[in-house]
Amino acid sequence: MHEDLPRYLTTRELADLIRVKERKVYDLVATGDVPHSRATGKLLFPRDAVLAWIERAGDAYEEDVDRPLVMLGSHDPLLEWAVRESGCGLASLFDGSLDGIDRFARREGIAAGMHVPDSEGANWNVEEVARNFSFKPVVLIEWARRRRGLILPAGNPLRVNGLLDLPGRRLARRQAAAGTHVLLLRKLAELGLDPSTVLGEGPVVRDEREAAQAVFSGEADMAFGLETAARQSKLEFVPVLEERFDLLVGRRDYFEQAFQTLLRFARSDAFADKAAQLGGYDITSLGSVHFNGH
Repeated sequence: MHEDLPRYLTTRELADLIRVKERKVYDLVATGDVPHSRATGKLLFPRDAVLAWIERAGDAYEEDVDRPLVMLGSHDPLLEWAVRESGCGLASLFDGSLDGIDRFARREGIAAGMHVPDSEGANWNVEEVARNFSFKPVVLIEWARRRRGLILPAGNPLRVNGLLDLPGRRLARRQAAAGTHVLLLRKLAELGLDPSTVLGEGPVVRDEREAAQAVFSGEADMAFGLETAARQSKLEFVPVLEERFDLLVGRRDYFEQAFQTLLRFARSDAFADKAAQLGGYDITSLGSVHFNGH
């Protein structure tokens, strides 16, 4: 995110970076708070030293903040089960990836689950986290890879083969803050499909379980959901892609008892057995770090 910054920043560039007025930058220089030099009489700010200063300031800002023991963000059946079965003491408020990011920024929980595609489609979650939390004391760790596709009635009576069959069908829609909604819009754009021909008729659902139930009950012809949700409701599933579901957590809270209890449980045989039973999961890289402050 900061690779395009010049090696030495001007006063205006630093003010834009930390989102203050230039007068505030001069105040920081006067008190000696910000790294700077006066080459040829002009104020310059070494980029790498400034970024390290921002990160240290973020750590200090967060170190005394107690967040509620709540897991935020996107709904994941395996995560929901693990939070309950591990005895970690976390409550949950699952209302979408983007909602979780907003609530995490407001310190309404210690962690947030997400599956937001990066703009170029080659990665997951890192771009969104970097946009909101660069040089903040946060870590993004992998929870699981998940198979996502179309959930269909048993027997696939409409003979649906993929996303190109969506127009004219009643699709169970997700809320705008859901990573599933963001991902679907991206896939529709790639296929040249007009969202208005896809997102008009079906009911709005708020998690993976509700999406599958809308198809099971006949309220929707199909849903863009997880393989495990289709399995649980004994529905058909047409795979479309594999996505990565990550957990964003503050560095301090990562080491606290609640989150560590959850991670220990996620490395147990019981957890691996449950992931296999649910289906559609790859937990091989669980715990891998994909973002660490910058």
